[in-house]
Amino acid sequence: MQELSMPTKYDPQATEEKWYEFWVKGGYFKADEDDSKEPYTIVIPPPNVTGKLHLGHAWDTTLQDMLTRMKRMQGYDVLYLPGMDHAGIATQAKVEQKLRAEGKSRHELGREKFLEQSWEWKEEYAATIREQWSKLGLGLDYSRERFTLDEGLSDAVQEVFINLYEKGLIYRGEYIVNWDPQTKTAVSDIEVIYKDIEGAFYHFEYPLTDGSGTVGLATTRPETMLGDTAIAVNPKDERYAHLVGKTITLPIVGREIPIVADDYVDMEFGTGVVKITPAHDPNDFEVGNRHDLPRVLVMNEDGTMNENAGKYAGLDRFECRKQIVEDLKEQGVLVKIEPHLHSVGHSERSDAIIEPYLSMQWFVKMDPLAQAAVEMQAGEGKVNFVPERFEKTYLRWMDNIRDWCISRQLWWGHRIPAWYHNETKEIYVGKDAPKDIENWTQDEDVLDTWFSSALWPFSTMGWPDTEAPDFKKYFPTSTLVTGYDIIFFWVSRMIFQSIEFTGERPFQDVLIHGLIRDSEGRKMSKSLGNGIDPMDVIEKYGADSLRWFLATGSTPGNDLRFYWEKIESTWNFSNKLWNASRFALMNMEGLTYDEIDLSGEKSLADEWILTRLNVTIDDVTRLSDKYEFGEAGRVLYNFIWEDFCNWYIEMAKLPLYGEDEAAKKTTRSILAYVLDRIMRLMHPFMPFITEEIWQHLPHEGESITRAAWPTRNDEFDFPAAVPAFEAVQNVIRSVRNIRAEVNAPMSKEIQLFISTSDDAVQRDLASNLSYLKKFTNASELAVERSMKAPEKAMSAIVTGAELFIPLADLINIDEEIARLKKELDKYTKEVERVEKKLGNPGFVGKAPAHVIDEEKAKAQDYSDKRAAVEARIAELSK
Repeated sequence: MQELSMPTKYDPQATEEKWYEFWVKGGYFKADEDDSKEPYTIVIPPPNVTGKLHLGHAWDTTLQDMLTRMKRMQGYDVLYLPGMDHAGIATQAKVEQKLRAEGKSRHELGREKFLEQSWEWKEEYAATIREQWSKLGLGLDYSRERFTLDEGLSDAVQEVFINLYEKGLIYRGEYIVNWDPQTKTAVSDIEVIYKDIEGAFYHFEYPLTDGSGTVGLATTRPETMLGDTAIAVNPKDERYAHLVGKTITLPIVGREIPIVADDYVDMEFGTGVVKITPAHDPNDFEVGNRHDLPRVLVMNEDGTMNENAGKYAGLDRFECRKQIVEDLKEQGVLVKIEPHLHSVGHSERSDAIIEPYLSMQWFVKMDPLAQAAVEMQAGEGKVNFVPERFEKTYLRWMDNIRDWCISRQLWWGHRIPAWYHNETKEIYVGKDAPKDIENWTQDEDVLDTWFSSALWPFSTMGWPDTEAPDFKKYFPTSTLVTGYDIIFFWVSRMIFQSIEFTGERPFQDVLIHGLIRDSEGRKMSKSLGNGIDPMDVIEKYGADSLRWFLATGSTPGNDLRFYWEKIESTWNFSNKLWNASRFALMNMEGLTYDEIDLSGEKSLADEWILTRLNVTIDDVTRLSDKYEFGEAGRVLYNFIWEDFCNWYIEMAKLPLYGEDEAAKKTTRSILAYVLDRIMRLMHPFMPFITEEIWQHLPHEGESITRAAWPTRNDEFDFPAAVPAFEAVQNVIRSVRNIRAEVNAPMSKEIQLFISTSDDAVQRDLASNLSYLKKFTNASELAVERSMKAPEKAMSAIVTGAELFIPLADLINIDEEIARLKKELDKYTKEVERVEKKLGNPGFVGKAPAHVIDEEKAKAQDYSDKRAAVEARIAELSK
């Protein structure tokens, strides 16, 4: 029902809560399940149930919500599916931290009780996340909400694991993994963050067993020498050819180890000799395999030294380093310590320094899966990356991919569906436990969180049931919106798993955005204390202000800097929209939707705003379809603030406050029509304020969420109105500028004489004297061809005309000549710039004909203006 008056001020807090409840209760976000409509699907990148949403989540979901709102208005059957991720390592770490604060540990509780605590944590934080989604205004279909550990998704995870295992694409083996000693679990390559830290090169001289000398080498991790099982040289290195086949005696340990030749060794780096520790370095592991070397593990899972470390057993790895360095100094083996700044891997989750560690783990064999994903990108069914440059990033990683370690030493997650026979050590993989379960033990580990997240686009739709209605209708999904920082983590894995298990791409487009940084360009982090809580922004300025900033603040793929000043500017824009709508509504006198009539005679301003609206609709739709929301926002902002508020509303006051009833009726109808279209175009950006205003305007339907997206109306296209209105605008702007220069207020009447040099400009100005008189406050106004300039008058040059304002009491001739000379200099530079461009064979040879014509027109216009200024200077100088 239309409300006929709007409050003086916009209250975002009250408005936003009211409308979100209205939308959800009304079912406006539920997928239609209408087979006559084309589906449009976005699955939300599931946030981790470890805490609150941050600004990155807000940016991500704002873009998704904009797309789904626009497509819903365009008549698509939209499914925007919500869900959350169990986030194995992160959530378990949080729950264990909570338990420690209570004086408990997970081992004391046991697995089942610990998982109960984890589910309680999940429920608490899931409720918080839902509340934040509502604050952001996300149009999610809550009836389809999923969780990566729910029954359906767990079934999909088991199906995939068993299928890949049976195909030989999942295997178990002892390999070097990235080990986090704090969380005591393996982490994948892309969960390792590299930081530069001050370390050292420790130079050793290992003694040859036969007493003939020593061999020099260096390491950054002397504690791992306890696990050395060889030293290696390059087979082409003549310096050490005589040593290959000999042995050295490992200091402290006393173990005799061979000198081997291997191409892995870089002859140019250091001494050209390297220690080989197969249990503590991935490259050494490969060398060890080639030379059948033993693997000696010298550390425990918590980063302390084990029994193989001899007298150092029980020491922390870094304390061991200090002691072993002192012992080697005493033995004369350590000859030099050289400071060295190097890049060291840290766990993304705990920030602990990663330890390359020999461990029995489960892996996915990646070569065949990656190959299929790369091949798909060469065909028509490829995933479209926006911007395109990120496709190269994706392909480069796929081409150099390593096998994926998928097991994690956790309790919170999908437990690996594998059992080991207690006597034969046979492995059984299946959904159900073996029948003689008393003879079997299930693997204690869980799967990497990304293993289940990789199935998200189709597991959420009911797969592995390929006949599930949602899977059949809404998969593949339409668009994935995500940051460039998880192309490797998530995007790539979703693609290869989808190809393997559905035969199709998981989504048509991937819209990649950057990271949100502070105003100085720094990444937001707890340590810097520069993070911004999106809920704080919403509390102060409302969700629409935050959404507009996030949507329009950068181009696809680029980072976004956060400025409070820009949020405040957006708040001002919201108020401009509110006040303009309030003015229009106050002057509609109860106009209803059925009474809107645009068939009457239209003024120049009417024709111009309707034509500009058509152009704006075309541009916003085109740019939004290309995901260029920043440009779409700029177009909308300019149309609303400049064209509609600053120009049309001001000119609409003439008929609204006049005596012509027919003109009043047409103006009211145009105000209602244009404002309605503005609200619809703005709705994906600012859903709350647009619903509030739209409900006050004459409208049909219950909610703007289901109103039709605006389309061009060719009936309201008046191409001649645009240059005519621009001619009027040019005069009004120039008069205002002259008034400002001489401090003549608008309340003071002036004489205005306009000398035209163009027939069309003469016609357009002469037929719109009412606008010129009103908005220049002219007591006398004349528009003539080739008028003689009056003496001692201010002047301005516009396209096709010259303006003169006699201001004898206000003007200083010398100052006016000085001003005109500055203008002359400006036009001279413009003429030179354009002529230089047109004189460039490279530009003329490559530019389209219409671009060259535009530049020629500019050159003529600037030349005419320059000539007019020169003539005016000459006249004033007499």
